[in-house]
Amino acid sequence: MSKRKILVTSALPYANGPIHLGHLVEYIQTDIWARFQRLRGHTCYYVCADDAHGTPIMLRAQQEGIEPQELIDKSSVEHQADFAGFNIAFDNYHSTHSDENRQFSEAIYLAAKEGGHITQKVIKQSYDPEANMFLPDRFIKGECPKCHTADQYGDNCDHCGATYATTDVINPYSVITGATPIEKDSEHYFFKLNDFDAFLKEWIDSGSVQTEIANKMKEWLEDGLSDWDISRDAPYWGFKIPGTENKYFYVWLDAPIGYLASFKNYCDKNDLNFDEFWKAESTTEVHHFIGKDIAYFHTLFWPAVLKSAGYRLPTAVHCHGFLKVNGLKMSKSRGTFIQARVFLNHLPPEPLRYYYAAKLSNNIDDIDLNLEDFQLRINSDLIGKVINIASRTASFISKRFDGKLSVELPDTALYQQFIDISDSIADAYETRRYSKAMREIMALADQANQYIHENQPWVLIKDDATKDQVQGICTQGVNMFRALMVYLKPVLPELAEKSELFLNAGKLNWDSVATPLLNTEINKFKPLMTRIEKDNIEAMLDENKQVLEALQASQTSNAPTNSPLNSDPISDTINYDDFAKIDLRVVKIIKAEHVKGADKLLQLTLDLGGETRNVFAGIKSAYDPANLEGKMTVMVANLAPRKMRFGISEGMVLAAGPGGENLFVLNPDKGALAGMRVK
Repeated sequence: MSKRKILVTSALPYANGPIHLGHLVEYIQTDIWARFQRLRGHTCYYVCADDAHGTPIMLRAQQEGIEPQELIDKSSVEHQADFAGFNIAFDNYHSTHSDENRQFSEAIYLAAKEGGHITQKVIKQSYDPEANMFLPDRFIKGECPKCHTADQYGDNCDHCGATYATTDVINPYSVITGATPIEKDSEHYFFKLNDFDAFLKEWIDSGSVQTEIANKMKEWLEDGLSDWDISRDAPYWGFKIPGTENKYFYVWLDAPIGYLASFKNYCDKNDLNFDEFWKAESTTEVHHFIGKDIAYFHTLFWPAVLKSAGYRLPTAVHCHGFLKVNGLKMSKSRGTFIQARVFLNHLPPEPLRYYYAAKLSNNIDDIDLNLEDFQLRINSDLIGKVINIASRTASFISKRFDGKLSVELPDTALYQQFIDISDSIADAYETRRYSKAMREIMALADQANQYIHENQPWVLIKDDATKDQVQGICTQGVNMFRALMVYLKPVLPELAEKSELFLNAGKLNWDSVATPLLNTEINKFKPLMTRIEKDNIEAMLDENKQVLEALQASQTSNAPTNSPLNSDPISDTINYDDFAKIDLRVVKIIKAEHVKGADKLLQLTLDLGGETRNVFAGIKSAYDPANLEGKMTVMVANLAPRKMRFGISEGMVLAAGPGGENLFVLNPDKGALAGMRVK
């Protein structure tokens, strides 16, 4: 097998929010593929970066009273911690707001301009007269011109699916100030995408793109490609276009260039040849993993931009579908928009890696995280099947045979089946049919468990005439477990590392299966993974709901009326009658204390004027419990009690702010009494 040199990328997460489980589908998928390539002996680099430019980041920084650089630096630390928590092994993690990205963006733009692929046009744009800035499509809302549904974005309608120009929106308003936009002329810079029509048609048919995506892109090509607006007006957070005073590169120009920038940063730090991977005639491989929603940018714009600047094209662009939770689209209002950090506060990462792998194929279908099925599958497959093999056999080796394996396997034909399926499992990994690989691996686990069950070493060990057979049977079991861990290592690197220590024979690679461990000592077996319990899942969902509620409060308190600065709605809208059902009470905090095992929660005992309530509040980052006792605040008194891992929460304390240390519980006016209703 000839050795390959491969560069792998995932789409760049936006530096304006936390990583959630939907994001992780892509990064886990990519990480598994990169780890598999390394396990096979290939050179494989995996790079990524934060997408750190654009109007939303500029406005959020203003909202928090900090510079954009501070915001994206903080986001980068949080993102990298979340990825590391899920064992995502980047070789380099960078930022699009970097010297490398500026240099590449300017060079690629100038090359396209020199090639005649840049043009300038005066266009009409929506302008916020109060904020004194041009408005991106998503910062305008109003009535859909097709179906007349209210509060739709300026580029498309969530209700009927129509797309339209912002100038067509009925009764539009700015989500920044609520002002009615006006139209102003502005000169913009365009990339002449249609110059690459013939090239793109050929590339789309080259096999570098999945069939479903290729067919969709052909529809765009058949309709004719429009010039692509690559500029934005000041004020804007990004790189200024060379030769201009107040024009900036649109974020979607410099974001994919971040792939080059991150790899160049890595090459400079590790004395590698950047051109070997990115020159036009390169024989190495470049693989992009992305969501199907950004296929247009990666399979039309990006290849054309690379072509215009003389760079190589991607070997392949691999698209995946979205994540659903319990069969439904992820929803903040339902509490299923689950943040990565909240998940890690209650559950280990590797079960989710396995569950995603068991669902993923090489098409663009959505996958479903059914939390009940997640619990059952992890406990059945990983605990009940795979780890069970080692736990049932290794103890006999340690206790009765001084930890030493037998000199031969009693059933070489059975073990040969574990060897023979290697190519099939490798092909499933290579072609990203992870679910097929997991099925084949679990079928092997079933065979191993059946072998142990039929030979019953726990019975044979009791008879002096048969106890010597036990060493061979258990050696067979240990080696079948070892083979399974080789095949699962890309998915479960942490479990594989623990298994390597137990097996005491060095690092596992793909070829390890071919040579069984014989006549050697293993270490004493220790539990490798714990069962997933329903209480863990419920506690995770409870904390996630509180985090989302705190996020809603902070966004609502800082944004003007009709101004959801984050485009995803936090919750479904309600009318006045719904709001009137909420019982807001003035309360006195009579006791506040830390919650053991909770990173974000404080436990508050509240006096409602003759009645006390216990409430868990996600305000630990902002308050010392000692400074809360005796304070008056406001709570939702008629919120249904919720069972949490730490106890019952009997309401909700209201707090607002951007988060972290800047989170403030609401204080009523002086003289308010505990138990008083808020009108």
